[in-house]
Amino acid sequence: MEKTTQKTKKINSATLNGFEAKKVEVESSFTKALPGFSIVGLGSQSIQESKERVKSALLNNDFEFPPLKITISLSPADLKKEGSHFDLPIALSILYHNKDINLNEYLVLGELGLDGRLKDTSSIFPIVLSLKPKKVIIPIESASKVSKIPEVEIYAFSHLKEFEDFNFTKIENNEFNYDFIKVNGKKYYYINEFKEDFSDVIGQNEAKEAALYSAAGFHNILFEGSPGVGKSMIINRLRYILPPMSLEEILEVEKLNSLEAKEITFKPIRPFRMPHYSSTKAAIFGGGCNSQNIIQLLNSYSNFLKYNPTNYLLNNLTYKDKKCC
Repeated sequence: MEKTTQKTKKINSATLNGFEAKKVEVESSFTKALPGFSIVGLGSQSIQESKERVKSALLNNDFEFPPLKITISLSPADLKKEGSHFDLPIALSILYHNKDINLNEYLVLGELGLDGRLKDTSSIFPIVLSLKPKKVIIPIESASKVSKIPEVEIYAFSHLKEFEDFNFTKIENNEFNYDFIKVNGKKYYYINEFKEDFSDVIGQNEAKEAALYSAAGFHNILFEGSPGVGKSMIINRLRYILPPMSLEEILEVEKLNSLEAKEITFKPIRPFRMPHYSSTKAAIFGGGCNSQNIIQLLNSYSNFLKYNPTNYLLNNLTYKDKKCC
């Protein structure tokens, strides 16, 4: 009886687990058996669909799709994995299956189009920021964002064809072009664009002074008073006098924006959140102590949250809810 031969490849990738990234090892096995293509390891529907994207991208660019039994294993197997950025590591596993090319020192992320074009995804920037690997392979569309992360070597590509010759070109990291001040050798960035200014508020000197102390020390503040006396005007202008932002704070804010599929601008201005006054407990905090809304609220230390009025929310909070928060 003829002995079946088997070849394996390993490429490093990652998945988001809440707001943090976890490393994932993409293992591939090529066995002489009835041709097939399967992905195991608790992959989401978008990962299972990558089989069709990867196969089409390889064949449409005249690459070989081996007539073997191909098994892709995402390790650790007990960790749920999501995201179309697994397309590229899976494709490279197949592309280099019979070549002596080692990609162990790279973190590989990227979605594939059917024509082989590499696409950005909302998870690439948060993953790289969370793990901060030494070297990454990403789509060229992601390079402008990822290049803001210090101490990461970036190798960006626009098409699967570019991997044929294994010719990797490093992308230089980009510096922030905003004004900054240095405190103990560390840079803190700020902008001089103010849509609203405290000069618009007539009177209320004590309230403005209290707002100044709150902003300077990141203290919580509660305004109470009759309608129309200027509470909202002062609060809306607080974000413009908050202290400048460090590089770490800017990147953390943009990480949350990326997870929410919002535009990433890298502007050094602290986010301002103003939920509707009739928002329910579930709308603000989500469905439990482990919900993403609570995690976002607790982790967004550099954000400014305005809730007006508070009695709608506080009256509906149970002791357990307040303990969670």
